[in-house]
Amino acid sequence: MDKVGFLWEMDGAKERLKLVRAELLEEGSFDKGIDGVDGVFHTASPVLVPYDQNIEESMINPSIKGTINVLKSCSKATSLGRVVLTSSCSSVRYRDDVHQISPLNESHWSDPQYCKNHNLWYAYAKTLAEQEAWKAAKEWKIDLVVVNPSFVVGPLLGPQPTSTLLMVLGILTGINGGVYPNTRIGFSHIDDVVTTHMLAMEKGEASGRLICSGPVAHWSEIVAMLKPKYPSLNIANKCGEQIGDDKPHNMDTTKIRNLGQPTFKTIEQMFDDCLKSFQDKGFLPSCNNYLS
Repeated sequence: MDKVGFLWEMDGAKERLKLVRAELLEEGSFDKGIDGVDGVFHTASPVLVPYDQNIEESMINPSIKGTINVLKSCSKATSLGRVVLTSSCSSVRYRDDVHQISPLNESHWSDPQYCKNHNLWYAYAKTLAEQEAWKAAKEWKIDLVVVNPSFVVGPLLGPQPTSTLLMVLGILTGINGGVYPNTRIGFSHIDDVVTTHMLAMEKGEASGRLICSGPVAHWSEIVAMLKPKYPSLNIANKCGEQIGDDKPHNMDTTKIRNLGQPTFKTIEQMFDDCLKSFQDKGFLPSCNNYLS
């Protein structure tokens, strides 16, 4: 309850929220929670794990087997309309020819062997999990729509940062030796990701995969943007080693725009909202001495 207790503080929670216990890797544990619902959002998957943990047990199995367990429970529900699965742009863009084929669209897939060669285990897990999800949806006749967000930034909902936002917080505070990733990725504001999920669920014409991504940038560009704006922060200032995912690319968001997502928030908006949230929750000092 400590992990989810904050949910009761949300507007309307006391009237409309119901919590059901389930274990991601326990087959059948989602049956009770899914029975009788109109739609299911499956959004959970580990992003970052400690280096001393087994990658297969802590990241790959939860991503792949957990997704299949949820979909199997969905296949038993008689009233279920649609399932929306949160995948990732990581299952789209990791391949040798990414620069040549950009802009990347929903027809493109990451190459699992490329991911393995460069130790991109999150991308590897998300790619295999999504591919297995599509196979299961076809076999079990599930109306599945998949959202593929890029790196999500914005205000945090819970009392503690998610693993993704912990990475952002680490860059903002200069821990880990003041190193930022040598990575070029797409960024998405959490508000845009939520909107995409709602469109995926509520729009009858929504189908297949939906790329949700704002601008693509290297972390060095993010650092260069933040340093003059927030001079009192000890922002990371050293680029990490090459890890095989710094290839220039961009994302085609035509499909989700046609469903009703006309614009995406800027990178500056994403990080300003994220920083304010960190300040409000006490993870960063107040911004009184920051530049506007």
